[in-house]
Amino acid sequence: MIPAGWQVATVSDICKLQNGHGFRPPDWSESGYPIIRIQNLNGSQNFNYFAGMPEQKWLVPPGQILFAWAGTKGASFGPTIWNGPTGVLNQHIFKVFPTKGVDKDWLYVALRHVTDRIEAKAHGFKATLVHVKKSDIDQHSVLLPPLCEQRYIANTLATWDRAIETVEALIANARAQKQALMQQLLSGHRRLPDFSEPWEWADFADIFGRVRTKNAEGNTNVLTISAQHGLISQVEYFNKSVASDDVRGYTLLQRGDFAYNKSYSDGYPMGAIKPLDRYDSGIVSSLYICFRLTRRGFDHDFFRHYFEAGLFNREIAAIAQEGARNHGLLNVSVVEFFETSLHIPQPGEQAAIAKVINAAEAEEQAYQAQLTALRQEKAALMQQLLTGKRRVKLPESEVA
Repeated sequence: MIPAGWQVATVSDICKLQNGHGFRPPDWSESGYPIIRIQNLNGSQNFNYFAGMPEQKWLVPPGQILFAWAGTKGASFGPTIWNGPTGVLNQHIFKVFPTKGVDKDWLYVALRHVTDRIEAKAHGFKATLVHVKKSDIDQHSVLLPPLCEQRYIANTLATWDRAIETVEALIANARAQKQALMQQLLSGHRRLPDFSEPWEWADFADIFGRVRTKNAEGNTNVLTISAQHGLISQVEYFNKSVASDDVRGYTLLQRGDFAYNKSYSDGYPMGAIKPLDRYDSGIVSSLYICFRLTRRGFDHDFFRHYFEAGLFNREIAAIAQEGARNHGLLNVSVVEFFETSLHIPQPGEQAAIAKVINAAEAEEQAYQAQLTALRQEKAALMQQLLTGKRRVKLPESEVA
């Protein structure tokens, strides 16, 4: 049912899409207008610059609606309100101009709704990297309410946006406090009350034992290491398994075991070490170095935080062969890995440190759960408001 006073329209009816310019390396400079690329829509401040005389249609002022028609699903693809400096627009991004009778803020929300529909239909190689044509966007239908109702819909959703921004700020603050605690407590630079015994260097092999168990039981829970999610099922993370058909040679992990991925990535210059804490068991590629805590009385969470804080990076850097990086993979031998050392306190202090950091971690996770709930609630509300299934209450003067 179409609400009274509303119209069926297409994206081409409510806005004009104007493509950016194809800036090439010869056009780049060290000064001038920043060239707005897709990565800059995600907050990256890594700009190339254009020092020439730009055409007016290339210029993007703050507050301009942009639409990336090629980008990562759930991240860079779709609409963005540009809040950076005035720049020039690169290709693969549209400037968006509302047509007469269309509120700019409502338009952004409507395009967000259209983006959700496009992403939901993406499949194959487009399931992650979405790439569409202008006509693919223009033809999408929308329900167009009167201008006054557009504004109230946008204002209602803006209230949710402000709540989301508040929780995002709380998460950032909680994360910063947790990271500061980790660096101070896990390095011994800050000591908790009642602990004064000196820290010692302990051999890695005296604390951890290598996990060599092969997948003889036919476990099919193939795991991968994610910076955000840790050891996570490939099916859950990629929506498919990217492992080989024969996984009998994979290493079988039990809950609490650690795996070291020798591939370096953003935030993990020496690779990532993550524990298995989402499932009772799982299997990983034999390229991973796997180990478990074997020293009785030592605290598992202490070492989980120790590795996450990057305090083991210096040890790995010392054994990674110079110039051995190949396609993001560090050349670290298993033998030398187990010959490293850890700078650690006594078990009682390990447990006390872990308890403090766990509390900070729980606070961040609570805010993250609140953020997830707010985003889900906003998405449901947006769906109802943009389809007219739920109406905003207009002042009598606006109704008249």
